[in-house]
Amino acid sequence: MPLSRRRVVAGLGAAATAAPVSPAPSTPLDPVAAPAGRGPHQLARDERFWREVARQYRVSGQFTNLENGYYGITPTSVRYAYRRNADRLNALSSYLLRTTYKAEADQVRERIATLAGVDKEEIAFTRGGTEALQNLIGGYRLLRPGDAVMYADLDYHSARYAMNWLKDRRGVNVVRIAIPEPATAQAVIDTYTRALDQHPRVKLLLLTHANNVTGLALPIRQIAAAARDRGVDVIADAAHSWGQLDFNLTDLGADFAICSLHKWMGAPLGTGFLYIRKGRLHDIDRAFADETYPADDIRSRVHSGTLDAAAVLTVPAALDFHQALGGAVKQARLRYLRDSWVHQVKDITNLDILTPDDPASCGAITSFRLRGHTTEAENTTIARYLFDHHRILTVRRGGPAKGDCVRVTPALFTLAHHTHQFATALRDTAQHFRT
Repeated sequence: MPLSRRRVVAGLGAAATAAPVSPAPSTPLDPVAAPAGRGPHQLARDERFWREVARQYRVSGQFTNLENGYYGITPTSVRYAYRRNADRLNALSSYLLRTTYKAEADQVRERIATLAGVDKEEIAFTRGGTEALQNLIGGYRLLRPGDAVMYADLDYHSARYAMNWLKDRRGVNVVRIAIPEPATAQAVIDTYTRALDQHPRVKLLLLTHANNVTGLALPIRQIAAAARDRGVDVIADAAHSWGQLDFNLTDLGADFAICSLHKWMGAPLGTGFLYIRKGRLHDIDRAFADETYPADDIRSRVHSGTLDAAAVLTVPAALDFHQALGGAVKQARLRYLRDSWVHQVKDITNLDILTPDDPASCGAITSFRLRGHTTEAENTTIARYLFDHHRILTVRRGGPAKGDCVRVTPALFTLAHHTHQFATALRDTAQHFRT
């Protein structure tokens, strides 16, 4: 009998509460820098180096965490920086918020913009990717009754809900498409271009760079160019790709985009931002007619109330950690970890890997489905079996048109022997659930 979601969550919560964790260093560790003279792909296989990186994280020793797509835990240097900033905020209270905080936060915004390859005036802080998506989707003001908007089955569920909401808010039609499975870059491009041609009233397209279900990385620049040729604007969801894949925001080819800072950048929870290319600001409404900032200031497109100032001020420490390793090195390592388990299970006859091997189409996240098991309950049970019998944490994901699946997500603290253990566990699991 399938386990209920409540029982699964309760069981995982109890295990996590009881789990011992690796000891915290008495002082913060300096970020580990990628050594000069070694390419990303060579360094990706150096387990001695990655053990040093893993020492930067304080993680449970009771289970192997391969469910790092929810958020990215902070390394030691960031944890200590967050503690210092929280102490400072509590000591100074409103004095900090009313004096130097805005200027300090603006310096953080400048730092983020530089790393993202855009101008400071093109980004604004949000509490994460979801809020940023909702502000861009709900605020897009060029839709007229009878127009259409489009999204895919693998787009983030909260973004899909916001797109559906436009039917009532703007009087538009909603077009839903399915990403081909198995996917190839060309098949994905063909799917989008064919759908755009079949629905010429589409004016707004949601594109997810690397989705949170299967991890498929879209050839987003090519799709965005095809959309632009047809007079369609694109909102790019880069919440899962920025920090997992190596790119700049301008590489996406979209005038509107969002990023998370608490996923693959490892900043504290509650940090993210939206991007609006210069010249397009007035195509997004001010948030609830906000007057805190002038209408020509992108920050008027977000009103989150009082953000966690300590989290915002800690973002530079997370960027320091990211840049010490380098985006290309992180990407190579995460792809290596992904490949190290996927390539060991290719021979399992009742197993479908939903994420292609093409390096341009994947990062850390990959999902699988056991044939004949497509429901939420069945995939929840599979994830539970992996945890109960092998102490490996994964998660059931829904959304794909062909049925639910199980998502596997290593992190920078994951070592190769963890992915080898998972490959062995998956072989047992596939046999146990063979229909």
